[in-house]
Amino acid sequence: MNTIKWGIIGCGNVTEVKSGPGFQLADGSELVAVMRRNGELAADYARRHQVPKWYDDADALIGDPDVNAIYVATPPSTHKEYTLAAAKAGKPVYVEKPMALHAGECGEMIEACRAAGVPLFVAYYRRALPRFLKVKQLMEMGAIGDIRFVTTVHTKKLTEDPANLPWRVIPELSGGGHFFDLASHTLDLLDFLLGPIRDASGRASNQGKAYPAEDIVSGTYTFESGVQGTAIWCFTAYQGGEINEIVGSRGKLTFSTFGSEPIRLTTADGIGDYSLEQPQHIQQPLIQTIVNELLGKGACPSTGQSALRTAKVMDELAIIR
Repeated sequence: MNTIKWGIIGCGNVTEVKSGPGFQLADGSELVAVMRRNGELAADYARRHQVPKWYDDADALIGDPDVNAIYVATPPSTHKEYTLAAAKAGKPVYVEKPMALHAGECGEMIEACRAAGVPLFVAYYRRALPRFLKVKQLMEMGAIGDIRFVTTVHTKKLTEDPANLPWRVIPELSGGGHFFDLASHTLDLLDFLLGPIRDASGRASNQGKAYPAEDIVSGTYTFESGVQGTAIWCFTAYQGGEINEIVGSRGKLTFSTFGSEPIRLTTADGIGDYSLEQPQHIQQPLIQTIVNELLGKGACPSTGQSALRTAKVMDELAIIR
């Protein structure tokens, strides 16, 4: 292949700015087809984004000979189904996060792609963003010394209308609540920065009773390196905010997963801030790494295997006790 020709299954909100244009702008990449169950919406997306083909049937898109790679951007409840179908057709798969409803499904997806001889990538795009590559660089150059522990606090106001719940807080569609949607990014990022988590233990509950999923999760974990971590995610707090701190023997790094404020390095010598602009189409850098790997020019840092590790940690932390 000289050009990766993408088809999108599920051209909803996430594909409008975050991901969709990235397939058109990445070098060696084209977006040639989109699918949505509502044909009118699929046709509208194709018209607005100058995509040559649209479908209202996923199998038709997967079977299109002009499509040689599939991006699955549906809710997690159908990630496994479409990934298995794409693998059976012999086409590489890029799937949204979280990878599936639970780690068991992730394992099935990995095995199906392995058996079919096709690669599987997952949209934990922070692994390719300059902002977090800078955090990794500062750690690797010893800016904070030997890493000791990491803490995360993430809060969000309750905004859901019980009469009109979004799919993200309906477990049979999303796997859980906001923890699975949002905390998955942070946990995967920590895997990228600090290495795999060896063991994790958590506690989840539903305090606000506004929707069926958990709305608070707390946990502890230990990385294979011996670094320890603690975290709490609460989605019924009086205000929103989130912060991560990685503490070492000589200083600490403070940054958010979702914000764009400067990364802060604090040591005995003082405070230094690093500001890095986020790309307009935030998935484009990761999409470029996928295209590069498929064209034999590099490697993508977010695979089915790395996403499986994150899924296993989430499953352990989100146990309602």
